[in-house]
Amino acid sequence: MSKDRPAPGDRIKARPSALVQFTSTVLACEAVLVLFITLVAFGLRDLAFERGPLQSDSAAVVWGVGGGLALLLLVLSRLTRRPAGIAGGTLAQVLVLATGLVVPLATVVNLVFAGLWVMAVRLGSRVDRERAAYDAEHPETAPNT
Repeated sequence: MSKDRPAPGDRIKARPSALVQFTSTVLACEAVLVLFITLVAFGLRDLAFERGPLQSDSAAVVWGVGGGLALLLLVLSRLTRRPAGIAGGTLAQVLVLATGLVVPLATVVNLVFAGLWVMAVRLGSRVDRERAAYDAEHPETAPNT
């Protein structure tokens, strides 16, 4: 038998969902981004310029909000196996975009990550659909369930 074809009776391991892989990666990377934005907000809290309309001079507020959002993104990155996790990740994009109200220059990077989120959802779903169609056409190589 060729290396690409399993022998009869072999157990075929299921491939992980592309949607889950793509979306969890984007959310985990966004968590790191939010931590860096929090560092910038913390450093700029005493300066009167280059700050957005939302300001706080309290380090506890800056770290509490930034750390909380980063933690939320990490938790959501593990929940993307469920539809509620994808919906939560989509809502989290709004919160990440809102960090531009604290550090205006972060809006550019946040828009890039929002675009990555849209692409992760669309392409991940597409790859999963194409894999399912291939498995339906080639049951001999489809994962055992």
